[in-house]
Amino acid sequence: MFDLIPFLSYVLVVTFTPGPNNIMSMVNATQFGYKKTLKFIFGIATGFFVIMFSSCYFNLYLFNLFPKVKMLMSILGASYMLYLAYIIMTAHNKKNTDNPRLNSYYAGIALQFVNFKVILYGITVTSNFIIPYYQSNFLLLLFSIILTMFAVASTSCWAFFGVFFERFLSKYQKPFNITMGLLLIYCAYSISGIKLLFA
Repeated sequence: MFDLIPFLSYVLVVTFTPGPNNIMSMVNATQFGYKKTLKFIFGIATGFFVIMFSSCYFNLYLFNLFPKVKMLMSILGASYMLYLAYIIMTAHNKKNTDNPRLNSYYAGIALQFVNFKVILYGITVTSNFIIPYYQSNFLLLLFSIILTMFAVASTSCWAFFGVFFERFLSKYQKPFNITMGLLLIYCAYSISGIKLLFA
């Protein structure tokens, strides 16, 4: 059965924590304003949707071809989440100022295809939370849209709050990072299959 709380925890943690999409949205909005950053955010949404939808069918193909791949994908997904938790919990306050002028629709799209975090996120979230329970074309499309909406909400928040959000992270960075890391560890535990051994 679909496990909603770990799904939402993973989605919220990965989309709202610092990453190339959020940092670039914040930097662009700080320099050019929120309205002028919307084209960049819409580009992110387009590329993000393509990756999420492609990940659904990539994983659906794997599940149909190799039914036992679910355990491997669960282990890989849990490992990636633990890696993210480690990175987040040990992170220092860094601001990515590389190419802050890349504020266009096409730059937003292109960023998704070189953003390792998004690609691994797409494969992980679809293989562990979606494909094992839902495989119809309509539901795969719907989940891709929902995941994209979370990404748009996240990048919009970072862009909208700009410097304010950055100051908040600087002031409360350590407890924020620890909380996000613990949520990721919980997500890793929930999809790893370990809890089934003790059921």
